[in-house]
Amino acid sequence: MSATETLTTWLNDFGTALEQNDVSTAAGMFADECYWRDLVTFTWNIKTMEGQDQVTDMLNARLSDVKPSNWELDGEAAHDAENDIIEGWINFETAVARGRGQIRLLGGKCWTLLTTMVELKGYEEPKGTTRPMGVEHGVHKGRKNWLERRQQEEAELGYKEQPYIVIIGGGQGGIALGARMRRLGVPTIIIEKNERPGDSWRKRYKSLCLHDPVWYDHLPYLPFPDHWPVFAPKDKIGDWLEMYTKVMELNYWSSTLCKSASYDESAQEWTVNVVRDGKEVTLRPKQLVLATGMSGIPRVPEIPGMDKFKGDIHHSSAHGSSEAYTGKRAIVLGSNNSAHDICAALYENDADTTMIQRSSTHIARSDTLMELALGDLYSERAVASGVDTNTADMIFASLPYRILHTFQIPVYEEMAKQDADFYAGLEKAGFLLDWGDDGSGLFMKYLRRGSGYYIDVGASQLIIDGDVKLRSGVNIDHIKENSVVLTDGSELPADLIVLATGYGSMNGFAAKLISQEVADKVGKVWGLGSDTTKDPGPWEGEQRNMWKPTQQENLWFHGGNLHQSRHYSQFLSLQLKARYEGLDTPVYGLQEVHHLS
Repeated sequence: MSATETLTTWLNDFGTALEQNDVSTAAGMFADECYWRDLVTFTWNIKTMEGQDQVTDMLNARLSDVKPSNWELDGEAAHDAENDIIEGWINFETAVARGRGQIRLLGGKCWTLLTTMVELKGYEEPKGTTRPMGVEHGVHKGRKNWLERRQQEEAELGYKEQPYIVIIGGGQGGIALGARMRRLGVPTIIIEKNERPGDSWRKRYKSLCLHDPVWYDHLPYLPFPDHWPVFAPKDKIGDWLEMYTKVMELNYWSSTLCKSASYDESAQEWTVNVVRDGKEVTLRPKQLVLATGMSGIPRVPEIPGMDKFKGDIHHSSAHGSSEAYTGKRAIVLGSNNSAHDICAALYENDADTTMIQRSSTHIARSDTLMELALGDLYSERAVASGVDTNTADMIFASLPYRILHTFQIPVYEEMAKQDADFYAGLEKAGFLLDWGDDGSGLFMKYLRRGSGYYIDVGASQLIIDGDVKLRSGVNIDHIKENSVVLTDGSELPADLIVLATGYGSMNGFAAKLISQEVADKVGKVWGLGSDTTKDPGPWEGEQRNMWKPTQQENLWFHGGNLHQSRHYSQFLSLQLKARYEGLDTPVYGLQEVHHLS
């Protein structure tokens, strides 16, 4: 049989077994090593079942409710003869939703299966032929135009009428989710402390830009135009977010500080206290989403002598222009993205700059990263071959986290070969390099710990050439009036100290906003449980507490980079929409808590 015939036969047999509630036969169609990654459709969760036993358990728990049907191959299957893998795109339905997915057969049995929820039946987004008319033609006395209706909504939501959802954090994550909730007709307010949408980008250091390419970074519904730069500067991103917020008609409360939040178990609603335009407002949403992202609360170390320092000392999040430090002696503590960017900006402005590298860092050159790691999915080359951003997202999502590192390791091995001279130069300069605990490189580090890397856009060459000085394997022991003393006893004069020391966890923000009790109830946010550096086990199989139900009822976490904000906002929005409409949403495999922060 052809690959298409083989996969079609498998889908037909699988669908028949599920319709007949024959769990044993359905599970037996999976290989001994198998992975079923479900994004909401079967589990009302983001959950990966690993092995036949876990597939069996999930189907026994969920099959009678889900009622899957109409399994179909979408297009032709592909055959990798060398590895005996047949793969293809699939469409299917459940009792309440339509789904799309991807499947790989290995030796005739299912190796990986991705099932994702696309839309809820009867609650589809209005688009295309179902788009609203906008203006009702004819003569109607006393009717309000679009502007008047928007003004009325803005005046009443949060005051006369309560939102169903409050999103804390109006950066890219909150905006992307807010756009999806708007399309789904769910009353939502986004709370943002800054004055304008996009300020979370505008207010960062002057040289900040996206280190990810444009194809990776589109927002839902409105992709960047085809002349948009490959790497967008921060203020351009800020303006795009502001425009997007307005065009998508989001209820965005800027200049609003969220003071506290608490959950009423009996009423099943939150009390969220905010200060807007100097006035206290109490919101009572049913669902609370923390969308403060990975760069929420700056992590500022307590270093002895900080209060005695006569120069400027601040966290990297507060670093603006480097022009004020021309001719000054600058110390940058840290060696990840922000530290490198700020060192480069200080050098450009003729500051005498030294980087303090406390521990090893993974470096990937931007051009090589785009070619080897992203080029097949997120590039002009990918678009030309028919892989648009949505398709790329699905391909990436179809690779289970348990085996994702095995796909990444060869990429970074090739990177090490291609850029061997570059890495040799860094090591000669004394820079402490690593490739992740298992050699799987940048993206696995991001998924596991959210830190520990730099995408090189020029600063590494400054270190190689000695234009940015480097002290590695040390920390700042204490600070004097005009200098820093390192842990090796050496002393460096300083007029400026930039603490590029990262950010606290989203769990920490929950503790600050809600309570330590709720933060402990939820547990650690982010990481896979890979038992690698800063990602303690046990194995979770998915990002801890992200985009899915948590142990605290009606509390959700949303964020990540632009790719994750775009992709996973789809699945979080459908979970929230289902609850808004009163659909039954029994969660399978709710994550246990193993780590508190």
